Amino acid sequence: MSDERQPWSVAYLGPRGTFSEQAALEYVRRDGLDAELVDYPTITTAAEALVNEQVDCAVIPYENSTGGGVGETHNFLIHHPNVLIRGEVIIPIEQCLILQPQETRAGVRVIYSHPQALNQCQHYLARVFPSARLELSPSTAEAVNLAREHGPGAAAIAPRRAAELFGGVVEQAGIEDDSNNRTRFIAIAAAEHGRTGADRTTLHFSTKNEIGALHRVLGHFLESGINLTRIESRPRPGRWGDYLFFVDFDGHAEDERVQRAYAAIRASTELFYHRGSYPRAEPPTG
Repeated sequence: MSDERQPWSVAYLGPRGTFSEQAALEYVRRDGLDAELVDYPTITTAAEALVNEQVDCAVIPYENSTGGGVGETHNFLIHHPNVLIRGEVIIPIEQCLILQPQETRAGVRVIYSHPQALNQCQHYLARVFPSARLELSPSTAEAVNLAREHGPGAAAIAPRRAAELFGGVVEQAGIEDDSNNRTRFIAIAAAEHGRTGADRTTLHFSTKNEIGALHRVLGHFLESGINLTRIESRPRPGRWGDYLFFVDFDGHAEDERVQRAYAAIRASTELFYHRGSYPRAEPPTG
């Protein structure tokens, strides 16, 4: 699949009305792509559509400023080391309490939402709905449908657009615990992006389980003058007590200093996977 193929097909976590759809629309707009958006029921099925060559790209959530790394996305990347990141989008996340028409907040007994959204609103939920049952949904938008199917006493936490699309009523907006709530989405594809001069690179690796192993790897970034922007560990499949480290840093794989660091890091690691270089996105303001 080449950059010249038009139109592109872009997978996202659906249905319509999710933050993932918003991120996919922003990615397509920003990169000037003529693209068709295709929704899938889970993050994994959206990502697997790329692996199965059903789409050219998938836009999936990577990390949230409140909830941290998205485990489903990281697990997918671990099991598909040939998939590359070619872009990123950072969008503000406003969570809303969505009721059914004629319902009141006092009547809410069960609240549906995606696990990430519930995590982002946990203090609000504990304060306002301490007795409500929390039910997980595949996406925030689908939560509105599930609440509608449940009937009286059910509410959802979802974007405002989901209420508009599926007949809900926004009872309260901005219920996320952090008013600066942001989610970073990545666009994955078979090929990474060319160098722009304002790039970010992601890799993941594992080290020997011995004193100083991680320190030695990270020291190569310092020696090469590379700014690390994120590091997160995930369990290494089949190796209890061993971990894979996801690292983001400023720069592109074509940069001389990155190539120098890579050569040293490969010699210091057991597993090493370059996950892609791509234009760096700036978080939205306001």
